[in-house]
Amino acid sequence: MPSKTRRYWLLKSEPDCYSIDDLQRDGTTFWSGVRNYQARNFMRDEMKPGDGVLYYHSSAEPPGVAGLAEVVREGYPDHTALDPEDDHYDPKSTPENPIWMMVDVKFVKKFSGIIPLSELKETAGLEKMMVTQRGSRLSVQPVTPEEWKIVTKMRK
Repeated sequence: MPSKTRRYWLLKSEPDCYSIDDLQRDGTTFWSGVRNYQARNFMRDEMKPGDGVLYYHSSAEPPGVAGLAEVVREGYPDHTALDPEDDHYDPKSTPENPIWMMVDVKFVKKFSGIIPLSELKETAGLEKMMVTQRGSRLSVQPVTPEEWKIVTKMRK
């Protein structure tokens, strides 16, 4: 059986909803509430245990990469879509036909300081990184191995 190549991702979270500090405190969490089909497909079809995650604080000042996480459970149905009391409820999703998926991630490291989006945009080698592109709002984004190496060396 061929060995799986580790993949890399950037996951966006608003820090007032769930920050890197929350993940550090909890150790692991499920990454729920994603309601974009392309992001859902990444979680359902491509994210695997062992994949690296850049933990990105969005809707923050400044927005940027706050630390690292790792995928520990591959995609499975997002139960928040089934809960009418949840902000992410979707009446079209059912237990028999779940529309939305989630993965589990674990805390790896909090950076000594946020790597602001402005710094990412100015860093050689990150010109094509999805998060640096104008209008890029996807909450789950693939990251190339080269981009991963550059970003993870920017902060200790």
